[in-house]
Order: sequence, then structure tokens, then C-alpha cells
Amino acid sequence: MDCDLQDRPEEIKKLYEKTHEGYDIVLARRIERKDHFFKRVSSKSFYFVLSYLTGTSQDPRIANFGIYHRKVIDSINKLKEPIRYFPTMVKWVGFNKTIIDVEHGKRESGSTTYNWAKLFRLALDIILANSDKPIKLIFKTGFFIALLSVLFGLYILYNYFIHRITVPGYTSLLISIWFIGGMIMFILGLIGLYVGKTFEGVKNRPIYLSDIKMNL
Repeated sequence: MDCDLQDRPEEIKKLYEKTHEGYDIVLARRIERKDHFFKRVSSKSFYFVLSYLTGTSQDPRIANFGIYHRKVIDSINKLKEPIRYFPTMVKWVGFNKTIIDVEHGKRESGSTTYNWAKLFRLALDIILANSDKPIKLIFKTGFFIALLSVLFGLYILYNYFIHRITVPGYTSLLISIWFIGGMIMFILGLIGLYVGKTFEGVKNRPIYLSDIKMNL
């Protein structure tokens, strides 16, 4: 739970009672966030982008507040990457989880130390640490531009041969710019795919996690 008491300690009992049903993770979903308007909007925008780039469902009403079995925390501690975002790690390790609704409190005193610049850097780090989709989007964009340049080149050549284009060098210049620009983006995207594979490899995450209960 957060230390500003917006995660209400009174809700801990409700979370704990839910664990008696056999759940390893009980997440708290804030019924109505008591944050200011711009924080709510920026949070929804961030989770929308994160959901798209990671291909997972992210709920802006769910943060860190919850109860986690010791084996869940031990599994998360096995993940050695330096940029750590707890909610996505909880999703990755799996285990039996559920969600219950809780009341969200207002900040009683003080103010957050995170300004917009810090929040932006944090969001960017989280997105880049959990998704290689931006690289794939660059690759697809480069491929599309390269393909479009070929079609556009054929169109320019057609106009050249039927004498609609009479300016010397115009045809070759346009074809060269379009084709070379598309190929550069395509090649950078292709290199990026290999960088993405390296990015996944250096995380050195466990190949699998086991949840075996043994009676001795």
C-alpha cells in the first residue's frame, strides 16, 4: 500500500478475508479515485498506452494495494531487470488472483513529490521496459513506406514515359527519395527487431515458475 494513506488501512481486513478462499493474490480496485482531475486523466492515458503496447489489459483503478502470498513476492524477486514495475510483474508471474472493490481515500496532508517531468520519465521507462512494440511499429512503417515508394515510383515512371513529366531529374529524384527513405526505415526496424530480442534476453527472466505443493 502507498504511504500517503489514500490506500485505506481499514480495507486490509477485507483483503485478508478474501485470501481464505485460496487466492495467492488479492488486488484492490479503487471504486472511485479521489485524485485530482488531471492525475486521473493522465493515469487513464498511461494505462491505455501501456495496454496497447504490451497487449495486456491494464486497469487504472488497480495499483499496488493488495495482499500477496510470500511465494508471489519470491517469484517477483527472481526477476532481475533494473527497471521494475510491480503491477506488470505481478501479471507476469501469474498465480491464483482475484480483485475486490475498495474505498479510496483523499490525501490528508502534504503533496506528491512527483512532478509532470518525473511522471513522464517514469511512464516512458515503464513502457520501454515492458514492450518492444514501438520497434515493431517502426519496422511496419518502414516496410509500408518502402512498398508505397515502389508503387509511387511506378506511377512517376508511367507519367514520365507518357511525357507528363518534362523537368529533367524530377523522376529519378522523387523515386530515389521515397525508396531510400523507406528502405532506411525498414532496415532500422529490422535491426530494431534484433535489438528487441536482445532486450528480452538480457532481462534473464526464469523460463518457468513452479507452484507445486508437496506433502512430506
